Amino acid sequence: MIRPDAILIAGPTASGKSVLALTLAEKLGGVVINADSMQVYRDLRIITARPSPPEEARVPHRLYGHVDAADNYSVGRWLTDAQAALGEARRADRIPVVAGGTGLYFKALTHGLSAVPPIPQDIRAALRARLAAEGAAALHAALARRDTASAERIRPADGVRIVRALEVIEATGRPLPDWHRDGMKAMIAPERATKIFLDVARDELYRRIDRRFDTMMQAGALEEVRVLAARRLDPLLPAMKAHGVPWLRRYLAGEIALTEAVAQGKRDTRHYAKRQATWFRHQLPEWTWLAPDQLACFTFTST
Repeated sequence: MIRPDAILIAGPTASGKSVLALTLAEKLGGVVINADSMQVYRDLRIITARPSPPEEARVPHRLYGHVDAADNYSVGRWLTDAQAALGEARRADRIPVVAGGTGLYFKALTHGLSAVPPIPQDIRAALRARLAAEGAAALHAALARRDTASAERIRPADGVRIVRALEVIEATGRPLPDWHRDGMKAMIAPERATKIFLDVARDELYRRIDRRFDTMMQAGALEEVRVLAARRLDPLLPAMKAHGVPWLRRYLAGEIALTEAVAQGKRDTRHYAKRQATWFRHQLPEWTWLAPDQLACFTFTST
């Protein structure tokens, strides 16, 4: 069997991606490269269930915890960092095992990325202020008047993506879809990669999510969020919206009980897991979906 250029492992949160990636990297002499948009933040080891230091010591791990929570890390920056990590792996003759749950990272890796120029900070700040003052629905209506195609794709409640589309047209005079025609090329040809989506039965996945959240709380997630909250960062930053963080911050502020914070954190994570599966099914339909009990029968190779 021909050796693939990379092994790509995706799936919903708590589906077992990190364990599989570590197992394969040890077996095949590979390097694990993170493709999870929250596990890049060094401030959030526990609440994002990053691989533990002993696990990271077993095989090389790249792009975990290398970004400060104050940074608005983007898919474009990840793609640049991934390019360096892939190059390092290939020079060392190690097979890259890319693992994570962020679909946009995998799509950019295998299909390329649009070349949107940097957005001036004053435009970004002004639109965030409008989002806080007017709400997502009002900005969605404004977007519909200027970029119909983007407005049709973005939910009226998705403030982050609405602001992104608006800031692009404000800064460049061109709607976001126009930029999708040009950009960074794919770094891994889809046909040259082994692409696995871990498909865990919903009831079992939800049990895993709940158990893992409890385990994270026992491991010090609340204290981790307390330290992050003390930095008083912009609440619209990606790191501040990691699953569980907003609810635990509300508990620390005395707004809700800890039991409610935990329950809502679990609920948000379950909802996100469902959206992840839907996104991959529609956006990357060529991937192979495997249940945990099918992994033993699937052939992974390094030769």
